[in-house]
Amino acid sequence: MWDFSIGGALGMMGRTLPFILMRIAVYFGIALGYILLTGTGAGIGWGIGGFGDEEFRATTTMWGGFAGFGVFGALMYWAREYILYIVKAGHIAVLVEMIDGQPLPEGRGQIGHATAVVKARFPQASLLFLMDQLVKGVIRAISGLARGLLTVLPVPGAQQLAAILSAFLRVAVGFVDEVILAHAIRTRSDNAWGSAREALVLYGQNWKVMLKNAAWLAIIVYGLGFLVFLLMLAPAALVVYLMPGAWAAGGVVFALLFAWAVKAALLEPFAIACMMQVFFRTIEGQQPNPEWDARLEQMSGKFRKLKERALGAGGQTAPGMSPRPAV
Repeated sequence: MWDFSIGGALGMMGRTLPFILMRIAVYFGIALGYILLTGTGAGIGWGIGGFGDEEFRATTTMWGGFAGFGVFGALMYWAREYILYIVKAGHIAVLVEMIDGQPLPEGRGQIGHATAVVKARFPQASLLFLMDQLVKGVIRAISGLARGLLTVLPVPGAQQLAAILSAFLRVAVGFVDEVILAHAIRTRSDNAWGSAREALVLYGQNWKVMLKNAAWLAIIVYGLGFLVFLLMLAPAALVVYLMPGAWAAGGVVFALLFAWAVKAALLEPFAIACMMQVFFRTIEGQQPNPEWDARLEQMSGKFRKLKERALGAGGQTAPGMSPRPAV
């Protein structure tokens, strides 16, 4: 089945409890922010609607809610770099040190220590965000290999199966970019771009193992997320009922927000811990294959951009890659 230890992943989460608590505060705070601004917008719309008839009031309430939701969404769009920088990357940094057997500070000192580790590798949040976007693009290209294999098989319905598989893999590989970041932190290299490039090559040459485990984790995480969504429908409906001009679809939207918060705060770090187990165990003793480096350069423009940055930052100049630094 899968190659990760669920108990081991839960143990890693337990030992990084300060980050789990921070994730809960951040992501549930975001969900609450969406609800409050949506309610505020709906309330303003409801008040404006008092100048017209009931139909006009219902319309202004609905659009007020949409406006509040959109305004907070825009704020979160601009904050996404810093959430990645402080919350996700910091948590990954302490997970990496745990895997390497390094002693971890207790309590809030763990968060300060992780922030220092991340800043040492990525002085600016924008650099980390750019790397993350490039890595995601390369991973999507690698996952496209599975679809390409299906399309050439002489099997009835292969095209339809390939489309379904591609959609599923887009969900499954959502946990992989953090693993690439973990490798970039783990190597302790001065050239984080070069470390990310190396990790992508290692990922590519082990793509079958990695995608298999990512697929299992997608089933586990999104299955649990769906159960949370069902459980949250009742309290979300109550929230909508308390809002002015109750919005029928709001219960579903808010339940989705609550389920997303649980997924981001608890289920995603579990999946990342599992994928880190698999990746570091799989690549142990391996060196990046120059053929895969060339293949990724040919199939992904984002990999070429990442490689250019790696070389510009003092990375390798040869077609292959040098051995990984000792960790």
